[in-house]
This record gives sequence, structure tokens and C-alpha cells, in this order.
Amino acid sequence: MPNHAVQQPPTAGARKADARTGTHGLPATPARAVAVPPPGTPATGRRVRRRGERGPLASFGLHLGLLVATLIAVCPPLWLVVTSFKPKHEAFTLDLVKDFTLDNYTHVLSGTEFLTWFGNSVFVVILTVALGVFISSTTGYALSRFRFPGMRPLLWTLLVTQMFPMAVLIVPLYNLLSKAGLLNQPVGLVITYLTIAVPFCAWMMKGFFDTIPVSIDESGRVDGLTPFGTFWRLIMPLAKPGLAVTGFYSFVTAWAEVAYATAFMTGEDKLTLAGGLQTFVNQYTQDWGSMTAAAVLIAVPAALVFGFAQRYLISGMTTGAVKS
Repeated sequence: MPNHAVQQPPTAGARKADARTGTHGLPATPARAVAVPPPGTPATGRRVRRRGERGPLASFGLHLGLLVATLIAVCPPLWLVVTSFKPKHEAFTLDLVKDFTLDNYTHVLSGTEFLTWFGNSVFVVILTVALGVFISSTTGYALSRFRFPGMRPLLWTLLVTQMFPMAVLIVPLYNLLSKAGLLNQPVGLVITYLTIAVPFCAWMMKGFFDTIPVSIDESGRVDGLTPFGTFWRLIMPLAKPGLAVTGFYSFVTAWAEVAYATAFMTGEDKLTLAGGLQTFVNQYTQDWGSMTAAAVLIAVPAALVFGFAQRYLISGMTTGAVKS
């Protein structure tokens, strides 16, 4: 049988020598650093934009569109404020305020029933917000936690009522208020505003309560709380964002609504702010200076309420929108 040479593994000294001289006995050369192009760079050297990254032209168009939209949104309120400080004969001039005056505000506060309208609006708003938040939150909690006959029809009823425009409901509501003796009464106006605010807010609060774990209710019942006690002491503190949205929507409904306020209320001592504005500009008179001054005064409380509830609005609206 032929003799086959058995190859022995290299010794440690041989491995060191190979490392110094190379694998074939030649001197080893140091490895060169090779520049690796960043991911997405083609062979030509041009950089490829990643998905979602805008080019210079697209970025310019986007910023231009945002600037135009901002001007469109800011110009009407700016014109309103500027006109309120102009004399009445300069209301439609394009110039800025030349002759600064507070006569429009003085006339609105002392020469009209503005303070009476303001008091009527505050009364209606307080009742609407308090009742709207209470009814919407209790209804939403019941729809979220309990199962009872007629639950699905009730949910659909709350949703379908939002499909009817307000103008269509004026005549039926007028007849109902007339039979109940609530025409030209602030309480009747509150009831009509609740028909607007409660269905939407109850549906939204139901979605918000769905995000709160049921285990919290169970722990409250274990501690001996009644269902209402669990709702009031445990659930309501966790529902502040949803309650803020409900309260703000009810406030805006009662503060800025015009159709019901003019249809169901007559007489200057019974009007709210929305109805009182129409006394400045109508078929008999056109006092744009007083109207713009009154509009600015009306916008101030709304801005204060929005600033107070702003931190809760985004979380409350998004949370209530993703659940049903």
C-alpha cells in the first residue's frame, strides 16, 4: 500500500510567521479602507431621497400653501378687529386705522341692550353646559357598561338625529315649545340646544368610556360603592378629557347658535348675543362699526374658554373617536 503523508497542523511559530510574511511567504500588505456609500446611493453617486422625504420644490409648494391658508384664515378676524376701531364712515375702506376710536365699543356697551343680551347668553350657556355634560356622560356610561333591551336602537337614534339640518327642525320644535308654553323663555332655548349637543356628546362619551378598563368598576363594587358612586368617584376623574370636549361643544352650541335664538326669542330684553347681533345689520339699518365691536366682545369669552380647555381637547376628541 502506498505511503500517504499525513499533513500536520501548523505550529504556533509557523502561524506567526505566516502572519508576518503572508500566506505564500511574501510580506503581508496592510488592508486598505474601502469607502462604503450610504444606503440608497446609486453607482452614479447621486443621492436617492427616502420614502416620505420631500424635495426642494415640494417643500416650497407645501410652505406656500400653508402660508396662503393662514392668510385666508387670519384675514376675516383681522378685518373684524380693525373695523371695530374705525369710525363708521370708514368701515369699508381698505386702509388701516387712521382715526383710532372707541366710539363703537362705547355705543355697544352703553347705547344698546348688549349687557342684557350677555346676561341672557351666560344663563343659557351655564344651563346648557351643566345639563349637557351630565346627561351626555351618564348616557355614555350606561351605553358603555350596561346591556339592556333597546340599546342598539338608542345608539342609532343618537346617530341619526345628527343627520337632520337645524333648519328642518325649527318648525317642529317651535310647535312643541308653543304647546309647552316655553316660547320666548330661556329654558325653552336651553332644551333646544340640548337636542343638538346631547346626541353627539353621548356618542362620543360612550367611546371614551370604552377606553377605561372595566376592572376599575369591579374594584369599586368590591369596595362597596354603588354603580353611581363608582361612576362619580372613580370614572369621572379619569374622564376629564372627554368631559372637557363635551363641555366645550355644549358651550359653542349655546354661545354661537343663531337660528334657534332668533326663531324662538323675541323682544330685545329676551335676546341672546347671537340674536342681538342681527339688530345692528338688518333690512332697516346697517351699523357695521357696532356690529364688529360687539362681535369682538363676544369672541373674547369664547377664546378664554378655548384656552382653558385646550390641553384636554385633542386627547379627548381622538380618544372618543377611535372607539364605538
